[in-house]
Amino acid sequence: MNPRFRRLLTYPFRAIEARIWPVRYARRIGVRINGKVTIYGSSYEMFSAEPYLVSLDDNVFISVGAQFVPHDGGVLPFRREEPELDLAGPIRIGANTFVGMGAIVLKGVTIGPNSIIGANAVVTKSFPEGGIIAGNPARLIKSTNEYLKSAREKSLKIGNLPEMEKHRAYKEIFGIDVE
Repeated sequence: MNPRFRRLLTYPFRAIEARIWPVRYARRIGVRINGKVTIYGSSYEMFSAEPYLVSLDDNVFISVGAQFVPHDGGVLPFRREEPELDLAGPIRIGANTFVGMGAIVLKGVTIGPNSIIGANAVVTKSFPEGGIIAGNPARLIKSTNEYLKSAREKSLKIGNLPEMEKHRAYKEIFGIDVE
């Protein structure tokens, strides 16, 4: 069977699996998961064409819309003259890391453990352990120790509540009418 036709036929099932069981789907397509990983939202379009080049360590949290792109399609216009031209590299996300909503991590990047990648960051280079990484292109903003100190000072102290209780607490804290 033609591979494109087969993908078309299996799309609905894969998309549903990626939405309901995003980590299971990521494993099935070849993402190397080393421990417990949490993916919010669907993982269907998260891992590009080479998911086997992406490695996620223990206690990694990935927010909605993040993408991992281990290849560089920019060389395609030059393949007519240089057919062998290709750029790709593995991506590794260290343990205890949060990847923010809409972040893009590009080829050859390693993120050290205990890091936070900000929403919509475009990560084009590697970063060592313990940093807050944000921007386009991403840069080191501060250490996770500095962030944690600030977070403790500003905490609403409701992180341990179950989901519905937390929603009620948010509404009460921010003065929104509770039904």
